[in-house]
Amino acid sequence: MLYIYNMSIDDQDDALFKALGHRARRQLLDLLKEGPKTTGALCEVLPQLNRCTVMQHLRVLEDAGLVVVERRGRERWNHLDALPIHALHERWIGPYATYAVNMLGALKQAAEGGQPARLDETLPE
Repeated sequence: MLYIYNMSIDDQDDALFKALGHRARRQLLDLLKEGPKTTGALCEVLPQLNRCTVMQHLRVLEDAGLVVVERRGRERWNHLDALPIHALHERWIGPYATYAVNMLGALKQAAEGGQPARLDETLPE
């Protein structure tokens, strides 16, 4: 998956959001949090999906950099790579969470002190 390093940040984010946008792919990631699994083992846990569909979802996850595949003989072992999710958190979730906590703190302080809250802070960039 070396080509992912040649993608722009926006392209990487698009691939990541696409990968996380489907329930079945999120289920696969949840299963891989427990540890690497073969494709066959993943298919057994998700009987509502046929093997071809599981493979297609794994390919989307692999293209997004969320799954690393290791081949051992005839088996295909799928490993979770959580670094893209961490990068997503650092760019999108962390700054907004910090902003929300600061705003709630200002609101609480104003409510306890009887002063109007200063809620004119700007959102993080």
